[in-house]
Amino acid sequence: MNEKLEKLNRELAQGEARLRRAQHEEKILEHQMKQLTRMERTHRLCTRGAMLESFLIRPEVLTDDDVMDILKQAFSQTGIKEVVAESVKGRVAGEPLTE
Repeated sequence: MNEKLEKLNRELAQGEARLRRAQHEEKILEHQMKQLTRMERTHRLCTRGAMLESFLIRPEVLTDDDVMDILKQAFSQTGIKEVVAESVKGRVAGEPLTE
């Protein structure tokens, strides 16, 4: 009886140790996913910022507010929202668009 109890306690301790290792591994993987997502976003922002700058004349003299005003003006043009929506639809099938 005592041996069974000791064996069960050992198995319990081993199970708890495996659980702790698995939880630790899960945290590591979640951190790696967040890091990759952040890196992808940074890359996307840099790439698209460079694309935008390629259309600006002397972008180094424009302020952030200047660029925001230019973008607001560009995106308020008739038909641009439809063009953007169609581009998104072409990439994201079946998901509703949100503004």
